Amino acid sequence: MLTESEPHYRQPLLKTPFHERARELSQLDSFVPWAGYSTVDVFSSVEQEYFAIRNASSLYDLTPMVKYRVSGPDALRFLNRLVTRDIRKIGTGRVAYTVWCDDEGHLIDDGTVFCIAPNEYRICTAERQLDWFRASAIGFDVEIREVTEDVAALAVQGPTSAKLLKAVGLTGVEHLRPFGHGEFTMPRAAGAGAGPIPMMVSRTGFTGDLGYELWMQPADAEAVWDALMEVGRTRAVRPVGSKALNMARIEAGFVLPNLDFVSAAHSLYLGTECSPLELGLAWLVDFRKGHFTGRRALLAELARGPRRQLVGLDVEGTKPAHNALLYTARSGKKEAGSVTSATWSPTCKRNLALAMVDAPYMATGSSVWAEIYLNRELTWERRMARARVVERPFYAPQRRRATPPADF
Repeated sequence: MLTESEPHYRQPLLKTPFHERARELSQLDSFVPWAGYSTVDVFSSVEQEYFAIRNASSLYDLTPMVKYRVSGPDALRFLNRLVTRDIRKIGTGRVAYTVWCDDEGHLIDDGTVFCIAPNEYRICTAERQLDWFRASAIGFDVEIREVTEDVAALAVQGPTSAKLLKAVGLTGVEHLRPFGHGEFTMPRAAGAGAGPIPMMVSRTGFTGDLGYELWMQPADAEAVWDALMEVGRTRAVRPVGSKALNMARIEAGFVLPNLDFVSAAHSLYLGTECSPLELGLAWLVDFRKGHFTGRRALLAELARGPRRQLVGLDVEGTKPAHNALLYTARSGKKEAGSVTSATWSPTCKRNLALAMVDAPYMATGSSVWAEIYLNRELTWERRMARARVVERPFYAPQRRRATPPADF
């Protein structure tokens, strides 16, 4: 049996600085791997955790998010060559969501770029990208270093998140604008050591709601968790796992690697790669900024039009269309695409899905039919449900952009 004293290479999965606190609150002992770390899938119930995100405050351990420090005289030039957005427009204290592609314009991954200072950036991705980044950096005077283990991260999301952070002493956090970040300090509990806890706070998240992400030293992680949980006892704060977060991100229309797209670096079959244009992320591609990896291929695709596209679907009924094939008619004779993510939305009261749909049927307002299978006491039932192509995001409350947020 492995113990805490075992060296890391003898342990099957790494533990985040929040692991022990999360384990204490885990009622189901349901853990899943993420980027080499053990993370919670569900603490108590998906429903309770989901409603904490939408109606109160939630804590999500974001530490396994892979983080890279990019610095040096050519840091900006390197990033502008790597990603599809114009990073010159991202000033100090700002964050940008972006993607990067291979030479064929196929998506390798998406992530966020933080401008920490001139010639210093942080890239956060779901999967490790060091080999691609370093290969792309040939000829640039830039240093790329993974700092995942150096930074503990905690997402605080929900309509009362700003109030919660102010209550623990993060003065002025309510003035952060969406996709902004800044340096803050949090007072320590009495007798817990000298000096306040420094951290970077960004107004970012994966829920499509009001929310923040806290970036701190691993040694301070438990103290921050304890403070948030203690102050949040009267504010219905709840730790959440990846299943509840997945429901929220589908409502927000966000894509997830290995569900809504497969990285071009990992795909095994021809035709399974996809481009930003096919994922509905054309707004992330700036053709005016000059050359970047995949630009020529994306220009050619833009001229001819994508052959398929990731769209939002409003599906009839209440049964999520998990992994459903899509057809042009109820008869199910001609395929029109497939569902990549699906959920019943308790907030929207709608059956939602993200799906890759062929070109003739991807226009807003188009209808397709989803083939849904239900297991009824070990007996499978097949249902055909009409699905209508709708705009994303499905859910976008005004509070996600309000500055300062409402003081609940």
